Amino acid sequence: MKVLLTGHKGYIGAVAAPMLLAAGHEVVGLDSDLFAGCDFGNPNPEIPELRKDLRDLSAADFRGFNAIVHFGALSNDPLGNLDPQLTYDINHHASVGLAELAKSAGVSRYVFSSSCSTYGAAGDHFLDESAELNPVTPYGESKVLVERDVRPMADDSFSPTYMRNATAYGVSPRLRLDIVLNDLVAWAYTKGRVHIKSDGTPWRPIVHIRDIIGAVLCVLDAPRELVHNQVFNVGRTDENYRISELAVIVAETVPGCEVEFAPGGGPDKRCYRVNCDKIRRVLPAFLPQWNARKGAKELYDAYRAVKLTFEDIRRGSYVRMDQIKRLLEAGQLDHSLHWK
Repeated sequence: MKVLLTGHKGYIGAVAAPMLLAAGHEVVGLDSDLFAGCDFGNPNPEIPELRKDLRDLSAADFRGFNAIVHFGALSNDPLGNLDPQLTYDINHHASVGLAELAKSAGVSRYVFSSSCSTYGAAGDHFLDESAELNPVTPYGESKVLVERDVRPMADDSFSPTYMRNATAYGVSPRLRLDIVLNDLVAWAYTKGRVHIKSDGTPWRPIVHIRDIIGAVLCVLDAPRELVHNQVFNVGRTDENYRISELAVIVAETVPGCEVEFAPGGGPDKRCYRVNCDKIRRVLPAFLPQWNARKGAKELYDAYRAVKLTFEDIRRGSYVRMDQIKRLLEAGQLDHSLHWK
């Protein structure tokens, strides 16, 4: 297929582009590149791209494509809370508008990167795709709204699929340290402490970014009737952990470190366990390759290879909120997060 990959210069997109190419797809990226210069290791070779904001697209941008793989978004809860309306404008309205423009241009497949954060405050029970949604942040709610608003667009010519990804982890040329496993390993390696910011009790399903992209590849390859207007939890059912359990895995991976809890850290409202059996049943070609222990080792090896320091963490290049604030304060972005 000819695929338009949004967010191709983001955390997942930077890994998705070469994987899509390796699978035989023709790939064009779309990104405003808010995180230019926030590279980890060696960046990937460039691909053809549209350097545009998701809010500034036209139907002409989509002509000739068979599929949209939509990773582009303001990509975590703290950043979403910076200005909730911006989160809704970009993650909700622009994502729905993108689907509308793609459909009008004759694009037949739309793979949307949703999130298990749509389940929000859910407690200890396992949740499948039919579970009630209870988002507790603008980021989570924006994903719910896109699923709701794109679903009625599905017809014989336009086939959306919604991928509710577990919390991502893993090495990327556009690394993020504002996600749990990446962050825990970074603290363990640079400070000798596995630093837990909550009380450690919340449940999280986690999934490696390469397994997220593997799931997308399976959707693109699948017969249309199997994935048409379908929701999939993306991950492994046996990869649900309490934050404290992840901390123990990290402490066992990084030599000489100890687990510590941040003073005053209380329970996180975001607490959910996710059942991922549906994607394995419907798409048997989806075979996740990663687990928390293997991922922690990958991260540890990568941090050692580049000699990551605590000063690198403090500088904030790998924390999305810090980078956006830096660009705003420097006057490089306007209040709507458009480049000046």
